[in-house]
Amino acid sequence: MAKIKASKGAPYARILGVGGYRPTRVVPNEVILEKIDSSDEWIRSRSGIATRHWASPEETVTAMSVEAAGKAIADAGIDPEQIGAVVVSTVSHFKQTPAVATEIADKVGAGKPAAFDISAGCAGFGYGLTLAKGMIVEGSAEYVLVIGVERLSDLTDLEDRATAFLFGDGAGAVIVGPSDEPHIGPTVWGSEGDKSETIKQTVPWNDYHVGDVSRLPLDSEGKIKFPAITQEGQAVFRWAVFEMAKVAQRALDAAGISAEDLDVFIPHQANMRIIDSMVKTLKLPEHVTVARDIETTGNTSAASIPLAMERLLATGQAKSGDTALIIGFGAGLVFAATVVTLP
Repeated sequence: MAKIKASKGAPYARILGVGGYRPTRVVPNEVILEKIDSSDEWIRSRSGIATRHWASPEETVTAMSVEAAGKAIADAGIDPEQIGAVVVSTVSHFKQTPAVATEIADKVGAGKPAAFDISAGCAGFGYGLTLAKGMIVEGSAEYVLVIGVERLSDLTDLEDRATAFLFGDGAGAVIVGPSDEPHIGPTVWGSEGDKSETIKQTVPWNDYHVGDVSRLPLDSEGKIKFPAITQEGQAVFRWAVFEMAKVAQRALDAAGISAEDLDVFIPHQANMRIIDSMVKTLKLPEHVTVARDIETTGNTSAASIPLAMERLLATGQAKSGDTALIIGFGAGLVFAATVVTLP
C-alpha cells in the first residue's frame, strides 16, 4: 500500500482584510409603505430598520462582489494572484451553473484559483470562513477570498407585510490567510432541518415550467409573482432568541474565552430585537461594541456580518486586533458561530 504524503499548511489562519459594498440607492421605510398597510413606527419597533440599500440593474451580484473583494484585497495588502480559492455565499445568484465565484475570481485578477458557491443562507459567511480556515491549515491555499453577497430585493414580495421591509442588498468580503497564532476559533455550526419550512422560497423555480398557473403566487393585480422569501416570523424569532444565544456561548467556550474577554459582538443583522435579546442573554459587558448595522442596511443575509465588520472598523467603533464573536443564523435552519481577531 502506497503511503500518501500529508498536506502541510500554516499552523493557523486569520482574517487579514475586509471590504464591503452597499448599493447607491437608499430606500427609506416610506417607500416600503407604498404597498403594505403599516407604519414607519411599526417597522422600526419590530425590526429596528429605518433604511436599506437596493441594487440597480448594474449592481449585480458579481459587480457588488468585485467591489467588496477589491477593498478586502487592498486591505490585506496582497496581490490578487496570491488567492488560492474564492468562496461565495449567496442565495440570489440565479444561474444554476456556473458558480458566480468563478466569474468573480477572474474579474478580481485572482488567476486560476479554486472557486465555488455555497448556499447556507444567513450563516453563509461563517460557513465560508470555516472552509477558508481549513484550506489554509490543510495547505491547499495560502490566501482565500470569502464573500457574502445578496440581492434580496429580487426575492422580496413587496406586498407581504411580514417581510417587505426586511431585506437589503450588498456584498461583504474578507481575505483569510496564514498565521502563527490562532485568530479564528473553533466553529460551532449545524442545522435543524425539521424547521426548514420556517424560512423558505415561496415557489420552486420548476413550478414556472409546469404550466399550472394555480401553483404560482399572484400579486394584487392578478399577475404572476417572482419567487420570494417568506418566513414564519414568530417561530424564527423564538428560535433565534432562545437557541442562538446558546450557540454563541458554545463558541465562546470553544475559544476558551468569556464574555468579559470580548471587545466586539457581530451577530447576523436579522432583527434589532434579536440582537438586543442575545446581548442580554449572553450578559455582555457594557464595554463590548455591538454591531447594529441593520438600522441602515437591513437584512442582507450572508453579507450582513462582513458588512457590519467593515463599518465598525471604518467608523472606529472597533479596531484592528479586537476580539470579536460572530454568529450567523437563518434559512435551513442553519447556524455558525466563532470567535475571531479583527483585521
